[in-house]
This record gives sequence, structure tokens and C-alpha cells, in this order.
Amino acid sequence: MEYISNQENLDAFVRRATSSSVLAIDTEFLREKTYYAKLCLLQLATDSEVVIVDPFAVDDLLVLVPLMEDPSIMKLFHAGHQDLEILHRELGVLPSPLFDTQVAAALLGHTLQIGYGPLVHSLCGVALKKSDSYTDWSRRPLSPSQLEYAADDVVYLPRMYRIMVERLEAKGRLAWLDNDFAAMADPANYVVDVRQRFKRLKRVGQLSRRQLSAAREVATWREVTAQQRDLPRKWILTDEQVVEACRREARTIDELFMVRGVRERLNTRDARAVVAELTTGLDLPPDQWPELDKALKSEPNVDAQVDLMEALVRQRSKENDIAMQTLAGRSELSLVARGYTDQADVLKGWRRAMVGEELLQLLAGRLALSLGPAGLVVSVVEPQE
Repeated sequence: MEYISNQENLDAFVRRATSSSVLAIDTEFLREKTYYAKLCLLQLATDSEVVIVDPFAVDDLLVLVPLMEDPSIMKLFHAGHQDLEILHRELGVLPSPLFDTQVAAALLGHTLQIGYGPLVHSLCGVALKKSDSYTDWSRRPLSPSQLEYAADDVVYLPRMYRIMVERLEAKGRLAWLDNDFAAMADPANYVVDVRQRFKRLKRVGQLSRRQLSAAREVATWREVTAQQRDLPRKWILTDEQVVEACRREARTIDELFMVRGVRERLNTRDARAVVAELTTGLDLPPDQWPELDKALKSEPNVDAQVDLMEALVRQRSKENDIAMQTLAGRSELSLVARGYTDQADVLKGWRRAMVGEELLQLLAGRLALSLGPAGLVVSVVEPQE
């Protein structure tokens, strides 16, 4: 393992890595005090070596871009969404092609979202240390135990990748992952739509549509401000403060400061900006008021349908040695039962072929479930004349 703390050594590693068939990638970062994750360490492993790059010490990480875009090098991750988000921001590109061992593990009978340590133990028979999992990666110098922990996060990825590919090919499932990995490499999935952020406010469902209009404007202002200042959005205003200001329909600074804690968070200039956003949202015509996605709990009860669908999904997941949640969780089955078919992954790609089409047939009354000596029996319902 090599610790890279200057540009010359990073450039040399990039030259060596071009001949590798794989590049395992992991990051260590901090996010508690910033909007954007602060990259503190970058771990990389090829067919033959492991390096730990100190982003505080090198001049230019962009020399890694050709490796990330090289179609002959498979980029390896475990639960890589946050790593990919950071790489996209730091390098301006997303690695491709890529393979995520957590995503792939679900197709080999492992639990959904299995951790890196348990997967390493399962596939490689190695028990990893956990002593530095909550360390401060921004402090320097890093201790030997920190460097060992960081290196462990990539050193086993190439071996696991090869084991998993062999097993997936034996089951005829390797191509099933193409859409999942293509989505992970799509830049559109890492772009924040600031105008939709209001839908994720805590307790936003308490607001009227007119108040939602104000919440959309204030939440947009908060998101943009947090990005510009690189501060956590809750340091600007908390979700609860945004919702309460909108519920009160505050139109003056004095009314805004009636919300607990807002006076301490906002200076006069920011308070004036928030009041302007509130007023803009409240004064929009009704045809421009937003609407939250329809609450499932307010719709007809579909527990009976979901119970039957769940039994079928459990049966197919058992037969195919796939984690049940990988096929479809109960919340997704509720979507299907209520007719939201375009939102359900179980009705797309390989999931549709394995069980999705049967779910639709079951809901249409063209399939029946019964119990036999060997367990669940799925049978076709003959149409009545």
C-alpha cells in the first residue's frame, strides 16, 4: 500500500493504472459542517497495487479523469452512490463502466444493502477491523491504523468482483445489472432539483396548497443559499422553521421572527429575502400552486391485495435465491396495487420478467394462489364462458 501525498506520485500511479483491468474506488469524507461532502481521502486499487491519495496534498485530481473514463477499466464500488456523487463534483465526470458489489450481491442471495464487511467475510473469509469507522479523516497526520482501515475498503473489491461475476454468469444474471449500473453512471441522478426540495420538508403535509406555494419558494432560496455558502441547509433554516413560517403566512420580518429560533439564524438581509420569497409564493395564482404527491394513506385500503402479492414475490425470490426486497418491498407493491405502475421498478426489466407480469395477472384475477403439499401453488384462472 502506497500513501500518495504529492502530484508526481499520483501522476506515476495513473500511468501504471492504465494497464489494469479494474480500478477499485472508495472515498472518506466529512459532511457535518458543509453542504457538499468534503473529500478527505481517496482509496484506489488496481490488479496489482493499492494506493491512498491525500487530496489535501496533491495539486490536481483531474489527472484521474482518463482512468475514470477508460472503457477497458472496470470501476468497482461498494454502495457507491455517495462516492460517485463526490467524484462527479471533484472530477466533473462519472466513472464508467462500473460495478457495485452491494447491488450485485442482492442477485446472489445476500440481504439487500449488505455491508462491505459482511460481504468481504462471506466471499473472501476475512473479518475486517472496525476501529476507525467513525474517525475524523480531515486530521493529519493519519495513523497507521487509519491507513490500514482505508486500504481495506478497496483491497478486496477486485477479488469480490471476479467471484461475483463468475457466479452471476453461471446463473445467467450478469446482464440483469446493466440498467442499475447505467443509472448509477447517469449524471442526471446527481443533480439537485432545488424547486422540488420543498416536498421533502418535515411536516410539509400540514400546509395548504397556498402555503405549499410559499414553502416551495422559501425551500428553493434555502437550498441555493446553502449551496452558495457551502453550509448545511439546516444551518440556514430548519425544516420546521420553514414550514411554520409558511403556516403563519408571514409577510413581514416581525412576523417571520415570531417563529422560534429564526431571529437567531437570519440576519436582516436574509430575513428580508425570506419574507420576499414567502410573499411571492403566497401571492401566486391558484393555478400555479404546487401539489404534493397523493398520500397513499388517504387512498383505498389495499392490504389484502398486497398480502397476496407479497406471498408471490416471496415465492419467486426463494426460487431464484434473490433477496425479497431486491424484487419488491411492501411499499412498492402498494404502488402497483393502487395503479401507480409507472413508478414501480418491479414492473421493469428483469424484475418484470421474474415476477412483475405475474403480479399484474394476479391483480387482474387471472392468477390464483393456493397451498399445496410443497407450499405455495400459483395457477392460471380459466376464463368463464
